[in-house]
Amino acid sequence: MTNLPEPAGPSGRPEMRAADADRERAAHVLREAAGEGRLTLEELDERLDAVYAAKTYAELEPITRDLPVPGSPAPPAHPSGTDYRPVDGAPSWRGGIGIMSGFRRSGVWNVPRRFAAFTFWGGGKIDLREARFTEGEVTISALAVMGGVEVIVPDDLSVHVKGLGIMGGFDQRASGPGVPGAPKVVVRGLAFWGGVNVKRRARKQDKRLRKEMRRREAAEIEGPETS
Repeated sequence: MTNLPEPAGPSGRPEMRAADADRERAAHVLREAAGEGRLTLEELDERLDAVYAAKTYAELEPITRDLPVPGSPAPPAHPSGTDYRPVDGAPSWRGGIGIMSGFRRSGVWNVPRRFAAFTFWGGGKIDLREARFTEGEVTISALAVMGGVEVIVPDDLSVHVKGLGIMGGFDQRASGPGVPGAPKVVVRGLAFWGGVNVKRRARKQDKRLRKEMRRREAAEIEGPETS
């Protein structure tokens, strides 16, 4: 006998409208699968697009049908809907060096308690938007000599920038609180004839959700006028 998927939605009604919480649960399954190597980053992006565009359970259910549900329950939802726990098998870099060259740390990776960055006539980029955290507080020590280091932090994290710029710049405008319970990122160090730039940026899935919500709001406003 063929195993049929469980009924989608309350009372097995696939036509029921999906809520934001339903989309976040599906997105959690996708991120876990990507961290385990079941999905490529390209497949993850494609499926996340489909998740945040789904309006009903019938549209949402097939997106995760071929993926296992994570064995442990999803962590308590933050406003960002993000799981900060480390992922088995994901890379974990303790530092980056750019000497007349550059380095990049991005994607799904496990951030250690301390990360060291050094650039000399070069550049480095540390992107934490898809990162996972092994500790509740991470310290990034950046030394930029006639070079630059860029740190991108998602909106929900707490940030404390306390570096020094000598004939260079150490931008501290990103400092500020985050979501309660989210990791804290401390950026410290020195920029000499160079720069360390810390920026806050929304995660890709957050941008998609906001864009989709704006589209729905516009459709609801225009609907009565065009009917």
